[in-house]
Amino acid sequence: MKAKNGTMKAVAVFPGRAGTVHLAELARPGVSDVPNGRGVLVEVLRVGVDGTDKEINAAEYGEAPPGYEFLVLGHESLGRVLEVGPAVTELAPGDLVVAMVRRPGTSVYDAIGLQDMTTDDAYFERGISRLHGYLSEAYVESADYLVLLPRSLGEVGVLLEPLTVVEKGIGQAYEIQRRLKIWKPQRAAVIGAGTIGLLATLALRLRGLEVDTFGREKKPHLNAGLLEQLGAAYLSTQEETVAARVAARGRYDLVFECTGFSPMVFEGMAATGKNGVLVLSSITGGSRSVDGVPADKLNLDFVLGNKVMVGTVNAGRDAFETGVRDLIHAEAAYPGWLAQLLTHRVEGLDNWPQLFEALNGGKGVIKAFCEVRPL
Repeated sequence: MKAKNGTMKAVAVFPGRAGTVHLAELARPGVSDVPNGRGVLVEVLRVGVDGTDKEINAAEYGEAPPGYEFLVLGHESLGRVLEVGPAVTELAPGDLVVAMVRRPGTSVYDAIGLQDMTTDDAYFERGISRLHGYLSEAYVESADYLVLLPRSLGEVGVLLEPLTVVEKGIGQAYEIQRRLKIWKPQRAAVIGAGTIGLLATLALRLRGLEVDTFGREKKPHLNAGLLEQLGAAYLSTQEETVAARVAARGRYDLVFECTGFSPMVFEGMAATGKNGVLVLSSITGGSRSVDGVPADKLNLDFVLGNKVMVGTVNAGRDAFETGVRDLIHAEAAYPGWLAQLLTHRVEGLDNWPQLFEALNGGKGVIKAFCEVRPL
């Protein structure tokens, strides 16, 4: 498909209609599209895809922007600045940037820059709800929602947005635990060994914690090998359950759950130690219920143990900026590790079907991404 003059290619869906991902045309943006001279025109370099894009294409959620029948996908971006508006001083042409996802709504939290903590029912999220995403040739955005990356992170910068989910969750855990004055976690468990589980293990190891990461698949496999490169322990739940590990070695100061399988939340609760924190990052739809949950014991242990359970979704600027620092730290501490997560490169928007083949059960996929143009 060749875009017409004044238009560009984008990968989009018709929200609410399953299996409608397609190549669409979109008007080319300009810096004047953003008011007050704060516009930044960005050429897209890479866009990662994940379960959210898969679920939107399955019509589980997603909403088109006003005036459009389609929604451009893609919330994990890496781009290069082409042009800036007259009121932009913090960015310049040639800079590498990652765009934030959520935009302010109407709640008091949105008004103070905490749109990731909004109480609104209607979200404004790029590539997810009411705003086009980044799986296109270019986009324009306010400088307020762009995060500068050093050029040394160009190869792995597309991992920043998924890392921010981890950064927000861990950051909230530490913020909550200021109540304890001297909280110094030593041991952590990550329940789930997919992309988020790998990044959560990385972030915790960078903070000096001993980490056990649980996945289903038995070793050897790529994810387990990557975790062991970080000095973490990988445990297959087919061979040693979370409960068995706790019985052998004790409970954890911090548990990060990211399986996408809600029954594992209860295992995470049981594995959390006194004065500990359980961070939940899984988005689980449906109506699954769990029989045999020891509800009284879990409740008693949480109350008597002063434990905390907190959810993390989306992220604000502070998590993005912490993520940049952790990417820099990771490249120094574990050279080449991050690049190994980029398992499936698809060149060009025209080859979008390959992205969804990878999402729908591609073998050995950790992170699939579209290279819209070379770095």
